[in-house]
Amino acid sequence: MEPQNPWQIISEKEVYANPWISVTEFNVINPSGGNGIYGKVHFKNTAVGILAMDDDLNIYLVGQFRFPVNSYSWEIPEGGAPIGADPIEGARRELQEETGLQAKEWHLLLTMHLSNSVSDELALIYLAKGLTQHNSSPEETEQLAIRKVSLNEAVSMVEEGTITDSMSVAAILKIKLLYTEGRLK
Repeated sequence: MEPQNPWQIISEKEVYANPWISVTEFNVINPSGGNGIYGKVHFKNTAVGILAMDDDLNIYLVGQFRFPVNSYSWEIPEGGAPIGADPIEGARRELQEETGLQAKEWHLLLTMHLSNSVSDELALIYLAKGLTQHNSSPEETEQLAIRKVSLNEAVSMVEEGTITDSMSVAAILKIKLLYTEGRLK
């Protein structure tokens, strides 16, 4: 049996919204009985990430400047799928748009909540195999570089702090663990 929610909501007010997120401020009674506020970011899409891996255990990374953290980021291809839509279709679209790759095999690798202390963002990360190259078509907000690296190099990039994106870190370490344990060939 799961514990009951100790938070009591007194009132709520949406303080910001755009096509991708909304921010709600809640007046609450916290688990200790004190009055307080809590802010929640609601995501209007499911985050999808794709660890695209070829038969030689190389993976494809996308490099781009990330506005919120004001720095360049190497990461697995990522994007969003509308809530209620099939997330695998969003993953297929994002992989093609960002890298030009299409995959014959798709396997759910991870399900994550990306920052559950302030948001409800759900992420689904897929392993994509059986890759073929086609044309990419990045969105106007994306200025992308594509890099193919060995799985070991990607793990080193995580260890060195070159890859810091949470979905990418989790996907790379999970796939390395699965291969190390012999659960994937």
